[in-house]
Amino acid sequence: MINSLSGRLLVLTTIFVMLAEVLIFVPSIARFREDYLMNRLERAQIASLALLADDMIDRELEAELLENAGVFNVVLRRDQVRQLMLASELPQPISQTFDMRDNSAVVLIRDALVRLIAPENEVIRVIGAPVRDAGLLIEVTMETMPLREAMIDYGIRILILSAVISVVTALLLFFAMRALLLKPIKGVVGHMQNYAAAPEDARRIITPSAGVTELREAEEALQKLETDLTQALRQKDRLAQLGSAVSKISHDLRNILTSAQLFTDRIEMSEDPTVKRMAPKLVGSITRAVHLCESTLAFGKAEEPSPTLTMLPLAELVDEVIDSERLAVGSSDVSFSCNVAANMTVRADPEQLYRVLANLIRNARQALVTGGQSGEICVEAYEDAEAWWIDVTDTGPGLPPKAQEHLFTPFQGGARKGGSGLGLAISEELVRGHGGTLELSQTGPEGTRFSICLPKGDGTLSTRQAIPTQFQAAD
Repeated sequence: MINSLSGRLLVLTTIFVMLAEVLIFVPSIARFREDYLMNRLERAQIASLALLADDMIDRELEAELLENAGVFNVVLRRDQVRQLMLASELPQPISQTFDMRDNSAVVLIRDALVRLIAPENEVIRVIGAPVRDAGLLIEVTMETMPLREAMIDYGIRILILSAVISVVTALLLFFAMRALLLKPIKGVVGHMQNYAAAPEDARRIITPSAGVTELREAEEALQKLETDLTQALRQKDRLAQLGSAVSKISHDLRNILTSAQLFTDRIEMSEDPTVKRMAPKLVGSITRAVHLCESTLAFGKAEEPSPTLTMLPLAELVDEVIDSERLAVGSSDVSFSCNVAANMTVRADPEQLYRVLANLIRNARQALVTGGQSGEICVEAYEDAEAWWIDVTDTGPGLPPKAQEHLFTPFQGGARKGGSGLGLAISEELVRGHGGTLELSQTGPEGTRFSICLPKGDGTLSTRQAIPTQFQAAD
């Protein structure tokens, strides 16, 4: 019970109400003491009326009047004359005098607390104003023990009443909070546990129903979180199924391409000049396709294998990619250019860098062809002391906002109808495997530019730190 939210709420409410009652108790006990002393003054004034009616009363009647008033002496000042009305022998000297005619709250509280703490029986003088203007002042002498006992009895009753009020208040607050707050919270927890048992089941997603604004906001946030998670899990299952299908297809495709590779070996022996010129490119394409199928089958995880880094001539690789893409242009008015120094070498995995450039150039070509406009695709390269920079630029219509928002997200970053968005996602992962970055530098009606950064050192460049001056002018 103590470890539960409701149990702690009950205990804390009881404690806080008791603290409030204690703060009320202090001025209450001071008020009780004041009333007690004023009551003794009134009794003493009533007792003195018997003497005013008859100047001579016997000793027994005087002692009885003083006993009923609870005092030893009664002094009344009338017409500037101080007169001892009733008197008896004092058991001990007077220790203190208290004037009740003009006391502040602080003084009354102080005197009351001092009286509660001091256990000694003392004789005190109390001065006050007579009721109904029966004189200038009245003073009595009395013992403090009966006053202290009355204050303690009153204090105990106040504390008991405070405890009862605290418990009742805490219980009422407890049941109210349990019904209005704790029960809805338990309902949300129950929904979370129910959803956790089968997060793929959309029927288990919470439906906001709380009337409290804060709880409803929490339920709405939980509903969004559960909806996104369910969709992500479903996409994960679809990707897993797709991966299994791709593995099967890659297995059969590898066998087909292996057979095709045997035929290309014979084609290379042809004496036809055109066949001799085209055969090496065909052999290279089939070899890459076979290697890609084998890599797909070798994947144990949904990630690309580590690159095998080597120094390679970049211009030859770019020319090879461009030659392959020229064959797919057809009748479209799309041109290609390569602005890469012939002696420039970069450190990269040849096969993976080929795939990256092929994806970027293919995307640019498809954007131009789909838009039905003429244009140019240019590959430029530059190096500095820290990295190699490769830019793929086109004069196409630019990327739509949705594609920019999910640029490197598989199945969501496609820029054309029917596109899967896998090309950019794969390219970004391959470049990241080299310790570099692939980012969209520019897009719009004037064209699109993707920038590749391959670091020269052992460290990884997370952001583009230096862009060639000749490329900055085109931004």
